[in-house]
Amino acid sequence: MRQRVAGAGAGVWNQFRHLILPAIPLVLVLFGYIARMARAGTIEVLSSDYTRTAVLKGLPERTVLRRHVLRNSLLPTITVIATQTGYLIGGLVVVETLFNYHGLGNLIYTAAVHKDEVMLEAGILIIGIVYVVATLIADVLLTLLNPRLRIGGTE
Repeated sequence: MRQRVAGAGAGVWNQFRHLILPAIPLVLVLFGYIARMARAGTIEVLSSDYTRTAVLKGLPERTVLRRHVLRNSLLPTITVIATQTGYLIGGLVVVETLFNYHGLGNLIYTAAVHKDEVMLEAGILIIGIVYVVATLIADVLLTLLNPRLRIGGTE
């Protein structure tokens, strides 16, 4: 009988199967909040004047949803996802410690336990860089989706 391992030599499906359980707490913590923000943004945009105008102009429902509703309702959701990146990485410390995975979270935990200040500072610096990059990507996406945010827009 073949033994299944989740190491470097394991197949993609086997590695994916072993990552499902640690990913569940990370996803469930953030998914509810992000889903509520997306729902609230969509409801707000659906009741807006420009959506009603687009429907009354006779645009197809698919076009209204894609161009007007989805584009504008995703703006607060993208911002929330970018700001929640810090919480996600903070949750990695707990999940990687519980499941004994070797990653950035486990490295930070080990550095804190052994009072390795340099490694702890380096890990926190990496988390800060990831957070800043996620926020930058969110800002770029917001300017692409919302023409009012572009430089030289309405004044």
